[in-house]
Amino acid sequence: MIRFRLAEQIERKQFSEGRRITIGEVAEATGVNRMTLSKLLNQRGYSTGTEILDRLCAYFDCRIEDLVEYVKKNPNE
Repeated sequence: MIRFRLAEQIERKQFSEGRRITIGEVAEATGVNRMTLSKLLNQRGYSTGTEILDRLCAYFDCRIEDLVEYVKKNPNE
C-alpha cells in the first residue's frame, strides 16, 4: 500500500517558514483540489496521479520519496 506523507511535509514547511500552512493554501498554490488533498491526508489507500505528486513535490521542494512511501499490507486486514 502507498502511504502519503503529506501531513509531514506540511509540518516541515510550517516549521521552516514559522507559520501555519492550511490545506486551502496548499490547494491554491498547487492547483490541486482541496478534496483531493483531504483524501491524501485522511483516506487510507487513496490513489492519485503523477501530475498531482509532481505539483506537491514542487510546492514542498521535496523528492517523491519524501512524499510517498510503500508500506506492506498486514495480511490480517
